[in-house]
Parts: sequence; structure tokens; C-alpha cells
Amino acid sequence: MSLADKLKDKKVLVTGVTGFVGEALLHRIIGDLPGTTVVAIIRPKGSLKGTDRMAQLLKKDIFKPFYGEGTEYADAEALSAARIEVVEGDLADVPELPKDLDIVVHCAGDVSFDPPIHEAFTTNVLGTKSLLERIAETGRPVHYVHISTAYTAGRRRGAIPEAPVDHNVDWRTEAEAGMAMRARVEEQSRSAPMLAKFRKEAEKLHRRAGHLTAAADTERRRTEWVAKKLVETGTERARSLGWTDCYTFTKALGERVVEEFSKTLPTSIVRPAIIESAVQSPHPGWIEGFKMAEPLILAYGRGELPEFPASPDSVIEIIPVDHVVGAICAVMATEPELSKPEYYHIGSGARNPLTFEQLYAGVRAYFSKHPFDLGERGAVRLPVWKFPGGDSVESMLRYGERAHKIADKIITTVPRGERTRKYARELDVQKRRLDFLRRYMDLYSEYAQAELQFVDDNVLALHNALEGDDREKFACDTSVVDWQHYLQEVHCPSVTDSLRRLDVVRKKRNRALAESAGVLKKIGEPAGSDTDAEVIAAFDMDGTLLSSNVIETYLWMRLPELDSHQRVGEIGSMLRRLPKLISAERKDRGTFLRTIYRRYEGADLEELNRIVDELLAEHVLERLSGDAVRRIREHRAAGHKTILITGAVRPLTRPLEPLFDEIVAAELAVDDRGRCTGFLSGPPLVGESRAAWIKHRARGTNIDLSKSYAYADSHSDLPMLSVVGNPVAVSPDVSLFRAARAARWQIVDWKTPSTSSRLELPGVNAR
Repeated sequence: MSLADKLKDKKVLVTGVTGFVGEALLHRIIGDLPGTTVVAIIRPKGSLKGTDRMAQLLKKDIFKPFYGEGTEYADAEALSAARIEVVEGDLADVPELPKDLDIVVHCAGDVSFDPPIHEAFTTNVLGTKSLLERIAETGRPVHYVHISTAYTAGRRRGAIPEAPVDHNVDWRTEAEAGMAMRARVEEQSRSAPMLAKFRKEAEKLHRRAGHLTAAADTERRRTEWVAKKLVETGTERARSLGWTDCYTFTKALGERVVEEFSKTLPTSIVRPAIIESAVQSPHPGWIEGFKMAEPLILAYGRGELPEFPASPDSVIEIIPVDHVVGAICAVMATEPELSKPEYYHIGSGARNPLTFEQLYAGVRAYFSKHPFDLGERGAVRLPVWKFPGGDSVESMLRYGERAHKIADKIITTVPRGERTRKYARELDVQKRRLDFLRRYMDLYSEYAQAELQFVDDNVLALHNALEGDDREKFACDTSVVDWQHYLQEVHCPSVTDSLRRLDVVRKKRNRALAESAGVLKKIGEPAGSDTDAEVIAAFDMDGTLLSSNVIETYLWMRLPELDSHQRVGEIGSMLRRLPKLISAERKDRGTFLRTIYRRYEGADLEELNRIVDELLAEHVLERLSGDAVRRIREHRAAGHKTILITGAVRPLTRPLEPLFDEIVAAELAVDDRGRCTGFLSGPPLVGESRAAWIKHRARGTNIDLSKSYAYADSHSDLPMLSVVGNPVAVSPDVSLFRAARAARWQIVDWKTPSTSSRLELPGVNAR
């Protein structure tokens, strides 16, 4: 009998039908098992019900040949109604199942190699248990087909039989401990020492912006630490018991659950190796998403994978997805005995081994003929792998990580500038590459150096038992696969196609970005009669409008009223204090400003105003960026309210008054004689204070912050930029540059006129 005859009138429940294997299995059942009905458990997603998700699935290209003109079914809905029954639910809460099931194929599971430990147990162990309990409730001898993985063998070596994994780990104890780990790690993350660690790291980066910005980053660091710790805990627990990672560990324990239920349910356990794209069905190269090999293949093709920690003669157990599905269909048609589960290894190493050296040769040959194009730099230069061994690769990676850490520390302390930002961009690219290498080296090194030989006699027997056309439709004998043809003509073209198409789009976008780099978007049209909302444009001063800083501007104003001897003393005093002042500015800009402004003690405020009007105004205007002036005028022409928000003292802003509708500056407190006390009349607007001022101004008025603008150069102004809909980073420091890139904000570089000099001290010779 053919498989179609054996499985005719059978009702087969499939979990994970929207996943890679589940989708391929559904395609095979609809196309080659016409008398078989599918029951699909599908989890609602957002506003989409399970039936909606099934409708979306059937509209994919691989299912279109099954309906429409010339077929039995008019459309996807008709196909679904005739062949598929949808049950809404998931493994976390398995719903009641139909009572007339004949077969259950459990494809769903957490297939990530490094899931958080509680999630891995929820899906791979407890979810499996919940499903089996629901099957038992039907009261029928349902044939249960469990899709596991060949790597449940763990860190063993040599021949692995198609039999239960030999271990005595209690799945109940491990599941209880794994599920409790989330609460334990959460509790640990909230301890005083850990919170202090997260807070100090956040404040080191964000203290200039403000406490709330640092607090938000503290919580981000805490939650990321929890997620990372749960992954690390799962990995270490798995390796302490002899498995490669939490995935294989929990899949092995899931098999133990299945074996217990095999006393009442006929059971088959299918263990595929590394599942990759199809050889033939649904079509050559068909694959959904990135699996194990694809990120590495693509990274190599882009020249970003310099080495790999594998032995060249080690075998990589790749299996095309259509061979896996063929074997599953053949298994579905078997009749295992109670209490005697059958095991099936679906791999390629036993009869058609593919070594890492052969894999490397095939992938390199493909990219040599079809390289990725990097535009002006031409074709990618492919790395030459010498397979130096895992320890050597690890040493290379650690060296790169240390070098990057040192370079990154330097780049955040050197003076800002276009060259500095260029180096920061390059370092960020390098960091992403190092993070990629670290992640995949840690994940795959165990598999790359494994010496497992999966016996697949049972699967070969299934293949040999197939009759007639079934030998081709449901082929599961991997000895027929030509690996070099598969790699160079099927798999690599398939997995690179989407990236090549994306590269075309990316190149167009990058060209557009390059053409518009540093060019501000046009300001929106003036508010029309349909809205009375007001738009503001807030500007920082030092470093944004002017190439100046607080120490510089203090000297501009203070030195003209001192005699030559006093000037030398004042400059010398500032130079001696400069390192401490720079350190203070990096810690808390408000405290830094107060320290500088204390030096105004005894100065006559009216005299400071006179000095600015008579001696400094021209110099300030010379330092003003022409691009900044044009932008301010554009805002005024558009009917926007222009506001200058600065930590500079009020007298220094007097030359800029014609440009702005409102100026918010530091106010020097004076005594009854009009002399400065060395204090301010109110806190300086820095960091979060600026954001609070803007939000307060908008509150109770008709300002539309979503359409408003802000311009600033420093990471301390991150809060201010974040409260408007159109933030612009102007000649930013490295920290703000990175934040702006991450948020996709506009970044411009406003140059100071070349006629002005940073060494010029205006007015010192005017008296």
C-alpha cells in the first residue's frame, strides 16, 4: 500500500504548523496525502485569530498550486474548510482536542539554542506533558509522533543508537528548578549590590543628562541582565549534566516525558539533525527564516567570519527539510507497540557525510562565483579558513574584543569632530561583528567539534519499505544528496537571494542618505486654519550655535574688566583647575556651571552687560554658525516660536536676542549694589531640566511637541531632544551621536566661520 492509502481517512493533529517543519509537513499532507485531514493547533497572535493565521499561511506561494483555477478548491478558504480544522491554543495552555484523532505530530517547540531556562522548560518539557495529557483524554490509542533532535545525545562521542538516551536525570526535579529560576534571578537582580552596579554603570554614561535618564537606563540594564542570566543558567545547567545547551537538554527531558506516556499511547520519536533548505519539495532551496547554518554562510560571504572553531574532518549533520518531512510521513504510517517507542535518527553522517572542509569549499566556491557587492569597494574579499582549532579562534576573538574596548574608551574621551564620529561609526560596526562572532562561536563551537555518529538504520528501513512513487515523494535516504551541487546550486543561492534583494534596497537608501547627509529636512508648512497648535524650535547655544564652551565664554566676559596682572592670574588659575573642571563637567553639568559662575563673585552685572554690548557682541556673532542662523530664520518664517535654552549667563545671550522669540538663560544673582554674589537666582537649565521646562511650557498651552523641533550637541541634552517630534543632533559628541543614530534622528554638522579663532580673547586690549 502507498502512504496515501495507509493514511487515508486519518485525522492528524499537527502542532507548530506555522513553523519551518510544520509548514513543510502541511504542504506535503495537502499535496501527497489527499485523504488525510489536518487538525492544526494555532496560537492567536495580536488581533489575529488562529483561523486568520491559517488563512495567511495558505496564501503563501507554496500552497497556491493547491487551489484556484484547474484545482479541486476555488480558493484558500475552500481548501482550509475541506482539509484543515483549526484549534486555537498553544502549549502553555493546550485546549481540549477533538475526540476522533488518529495521529498527533508534535512539531512545536523552542528551537533556539540559547533560550531562557524557564521558557525552554515551558515549551519543550511542560508543554509536551500538557499536550500528552490532552491526547490521553480522548480515550483513543492515538499514534503520537514526537519531533525531537538528534542532539539529545548531548556531549557524547561515537555511535549514537536509535534508542532512549542513557541518563538518569529526573525531569520533574529539573523542570521545577528551571521554572523557579526566573523568580530567583529576578530577586537577585533587585538586590542592593546588583542595583548599585547597574545604577553606577548607567550614571557613568547618563549622569550629565539627569537622574531619570540614568534611572531608565538602570532598569534597562537590570532587565537585560536578567534575560542574559537566565540564558547562562540554562546553558551551564545543561553542560553540568552532559548536554551542549539548554535546547538539547530540555528536548532530552521532553523525551523522558514522552517515554512515560508511551505506556498508554503508541509512540514514535523522530530525531532530525540540522534541518536546512529543501532539495526538491516544496521546491529546490525552499526555506523559511534563518536556521543554524545560514547566519554563518552569510557572514562568511560578507567577509565577516575570519575563522571557525571546527576540525576540517569533523562531520556536520545537515539534512534537507523535505527528507525530514518524508521520514515523518513514513513514521505516521507505522504502528508502534505500547510501551515500546520507536526511535528514528534523520541525519546524513552515517551514509553520506559532509565534513566542515567540504562545507567550507562549497560555500567558498559559491561566493567566489557569486560574490556580494560592496559598491565602490567592489566584491567582498573572502576569508581563507585554516582551521587552527577552537582555542586559537577563541584567542583571536578575545584579542579583538579587548582591542575594541580600549579603542572605544579612547574615542569617547577625545575632542568631538567629524573624524571622531567617523571612527565611532567604524567602531560600532566592528562591535556588531564581534558580538555576532561571540554569539555564534559560543553557540556552535560544541556542534562544530562534536564527534557524534548517528545510527539511522530505522530511517533507512522506512525508506526501503516505500513502494512505487513513494520512494520519490517521501524520500528519506540522504545518501543520494550531492552536497557540492546542493551547496552551490540550491542552498546558498536560496539563502542569499533575500539578502541580495535587501542589499539593492539598502544601497538605494544609503545613496539617498549620503546625498542628504548633513542636510536638514525641510521645515513643515506654517500652521493652517485647520489647527491652532503652536510649534516651537528650541536651540542650545554652546557647541550648537557657537563653537564655544562655558569656560571660554567666562574668560571672554571676565578678563576685559581685569588689569593685565589679574588676567594672567585668572588664566593661570583656570588652567590649574581645568582637569578638575573637566571631570566635574562629565559628572554633573549643573554643579560644573555653578562652580564656574562662583567666579563671577564681585563682578558688576551692568558692567558685564556693557562688556558684552561693546566688546563681545561682534565676536559672538562671528562665532555664530551661518547654517544655524539660516535654520532659525526658516523657523521664524514658518511661524514657529524660536527659543534659546542655554546654561550660559544672561548677559552673554544679548547679541542673540534678535534671533529668538524667547531666551532662557542662567540668571546671575546680585546684591543690593548690583554686584554678583557668585550664585544663580535659580537652578541652571541643564539635562532633564530643559526637557521639563519644554513640557511645562507645552502643558496648559497649545504647543504641539510632536511637531516641534530641538537642536543640541551634547549627550546631556538627550532628554530635551527626546521630548519633541523633530530632534536634531548638531555636531554631536560620540554619546549623542550613537543615541541619535540608534533613534534615527537627523544629524548635521554646523561649521563655525573660519575667520574666528578659538585662541582669541576679545576685548582684553580694549581698555
